Amino acid sequence: MTTPIIELEDVSKRFVKKLDIAEKFARRLGARVEEHTVHAVDSVNLSILPGEVVGLVGESGCGKSTLGRCVAGVHQPTEGIIRYLGQDVRTLRGKDLLESRLKVQMIFQDPMSSLNPRLKVSDIISEAPLFHGLIKRGEVEDYVAMTMQRVGLDPSYRHRYPHQFSGGQRQRIGIARALAVQPDFIVCDEAVAALDVSIQAQVLNLFMDLREDLGLTYLFISHDLGVVEHLSDRVVIMYLGRVVETAPTEELFAAPNHPYTQALLIEAPRLETDRRIYAPIKGEIPSPLDPPKGCHFHPRCPHATERCRIEVPELKEISPGRTSACHLNDG
Repeated sequence: MTTPIIELEDVSKRFVKKLDIAEKFARRLGARVEEHTVHAVDSVNLSILPGEVVGLVGESGCGKSTLGRCVAGVHQPTEGIIRYLGQDVRTLRGKDLLESRLKVQMIFQDPMSSLNPRLKVSDIISEAPLFHGLIKRGEVEDYVAMTMQRVGLDPSYRHRYPHQFSGGQRQRIGIARALAVQPDFIVCDEAVAALDVSIQAQVLNLFMDLREDLGLTYLFISHDLGVVEHLSDRVVIMYLGRVVETAPTEELFAAPNHPYTQALLIEAPRLETDRRIYAPIKGEIPSPLDPPKGCHFHPRCPHATERCRIEVPELKEISPGRTSACHLNDG
């Protein structure tokens, strides 16, 4: 068996808003004021093999981006273990820790807010590899030019600032910055969501070319099912911080198992679909401040039973390579 490049074991992430001075004083006077805890990610287990493209899908607020940031090391998980090539990243020190951080990079949704507006493109791309000793000062110009060409940018633009580029070009700069430290694994957080459709296609093709040329592995976070279907080898469906289904892309789109996945796919626009009226999933996604007991999806699920309201469904294998967290699979 190949060792997963990234492995998550019972990873949870909670954000706690502490009481400020006024709230603490109000509580001393008898007011019912409590700390707020956001349950962003709840006991996620996931393995990603080298060279794989895994699509992570779910509604806004389901914890996709938080999970991606935990994988990339931007956030530290509240609970659970993240392994890089079989090693618990919490136990890594010195050179090993640095290597694991450099080998896992992240590309953000909004390139304008993720690029330093005060730095020229050459500085944005060369800053990290120069700092970490991957290149020498005299190699910067050639290295920046090579990296820009790799992502489809004219190296003569290297002395420009981010605001002098279009949205698609800025996203390519973000990709170049990630590639500059020679990563093995890239977390793409809604990396094409802010782009025009034609530019999206160009950037997606760039991702696939880079995968083939450099042997990259992707965790591709998106709410666009069409993009995920086109790009991914395997799809992971998240709902309110939990993984509810995983499956190879073709199998999931052909026969979704979990009621939430079924609801997502049935309302996805398709060219071959007959004329019909689209309706959103009934109800709204509950607040992560106070998630429902049992199965998180039960308030919106047409098949919910009393067991769903009480017992958390386990993510079980329902067929080779497929898992689902639904009590209906036990029947």
